[in-house]
Amino acid sequence: MASLPTGIRLITSFTRDQWYRAFIFILTFLLYASFHLSRKPISIVKGELHKQCASHDKVKLNILNENAFHDPAGKISDNETHCGWAPFDKKNYQQLLGALDYSFLCAYAIGMYLSGIIGERLPIRYYLTFGMFASGAFTTLFGLGYFYNIHNFGFYVITQIANGLVQTTGWPSVVTCIGNWFGKGRRGLIMGIWNSHTSVGNILGSLIAGYWVSTCWGLSFVVPGIIIASMGTVCFLFLIEHPKDIKCSSTPLISSKGHENGTNRFRVQKQILYTKESSKNLISKQDPEIQSLLSDGENGTIPPKFVTVLHGDGGNGMAAISFVGALRIPGVIEFSLCLLFAKLVSYTFLFWLPLYITNVDHFDAKKAGDLSTLFDVGGIIGGILAGVVSDRLGKRASTCGLMLLLAAPTLYMFSMVSKMGLEATIVMLLISGALVNGPYALITTAVSADLGTHKSLKGNSKALSTVTAIIDGTGSVGAALGPLLAGLISPFGWNNVFYMLMVADATALLLYGKISCVWADVL
Repeated sequence: MASLPTGIRLITSFTRDQWYRAFIFILTFLLYASFHLSRKPISIVKGELHKQCASHDKVKLNILNENAFHDPAGKISDNETHCGWAPFDKKNYQQLLGALDYSFLCAYAIGMYLSGIIGERLPIRYYLTFGMFASGAFTTLFGLGYFYNIHNFGFYVITQIANGLVQTTGWPSVVTCIGNWFGKGRRGLIMGIWNSHTSVGNILGSLIAGYWVSTCWGLSFVVPGIIIASMGTVCFLFLIEHPKDIKCSSTPLISSKGHENGTNRFRVQKQILYTKESSKNLISKQDPEIQSLLSDGENGTIPPKFVTVLHGDGGNGMAAISFVGALRIPGVIEFSLCLLFAKLVSYTFLFWLPLYITNVDHFDAKKAGDLSTLFDVGGIIGGILAGVVSDRLGKRASTCGLMLLLAAPTLYMFSMVSKMGLEATIVMLLISGALVNGPYALITTAVSADLGTHKSLKGNSKALSTVTAIIDGTGSVGAALGPLLAGLISPFGWNNVFYMLMVADATALLLYGKISCVWADVL
């Protein structure tokens, strides 16, 4: 009997469950990468919407050639000038571009709080598919402003607001799905690798948008819009929400018996007043990081307070947790506030880095967009490194705190070194990307999943979507503030923008030190 080929032996060495789990890992990775791919074009196109007016005659000639594409007479529109695309050709262009970012991110932050609550009450596959189709439509609509020669600022703002709202369907959905399929044992590593979809999407979005930005910037939005809509079709056809849907063995998220046959489903939320003695017992069973969050710093106990627990009634399903119930989970509020400042830094780089490189290093929009992808390459490395270290140490907050401690001086070095040449800029982009995106990636994935499957929930996995939405929604408030502040501060000098980022990073670090004793762990 002939031996099996090596490839077949490799395939059969994995179980059916492992193949399905790998498939869901890759599918959700690609789905959310397409969300970030569709968000990136606006940062690349900024340098084209407002051009440097160094040579009036030369740029005017270019505009004549470009307008010939959609105006056979070659006549320059009254609204379009040699400084870029009206209304972004005025001196207040930085405030206008900042308003576009703020419109998207503010809508995203507000919508995120509602998205998790809605998402856990609807089938994930349908909810995510709708969000991807809608995101594709609004991303494409922004690009159509180029082809239809639209110069109304309100049009672009409304498009950004609508896109921000529908994009909130993505994150709670994919995190809930990946949380259903993967256990907690090596969650930091798994989530660290998986969360690199953010940086991969940013890189692809930068390259795609950069390809057309100097010739036809409308395609920089239309093509990503088509891609995310196409991925929505893939989501509808292939996404499997839970292992039990195809009779796969589920890797348990918590140690509990009786959950598989439905005899111990938890439907009723009840308030129970814990005594001081029961609080001690509760703390003794918590992870070290959660102990520090619950501790009052003197005798290691928590003051009496209401704790949400879920009781079973023998039903066949789980009730979705309330918004207030999710806030009662230890650590949710604290990590949400920390993410606010961490995400402020990360999203300021996401939306303003290409324009900064254009102004400081005097590259065109395409080269600046390509160079900015190195920040996301560093983000991939930082996210994976943060996951591995947190798994090995068993301390998520300490890992985040250490990276934030190193990020603050790195940001200052970046503002100084980036003016010294291309080579120095490349090195600092990689280092800054790793230290800035590492904590952000860890909180939005592994920490959110840990809290969403916390033992106080007694097995109610439906809380994961709401917890994820609360944490990322609060972080998105910082994501909205960062680009807005950058737009307001940058006219007074880019150094002032970096000072703002360093203050935000230091604030996040101080919050970690206050709520989870990071200083003691790090130092």
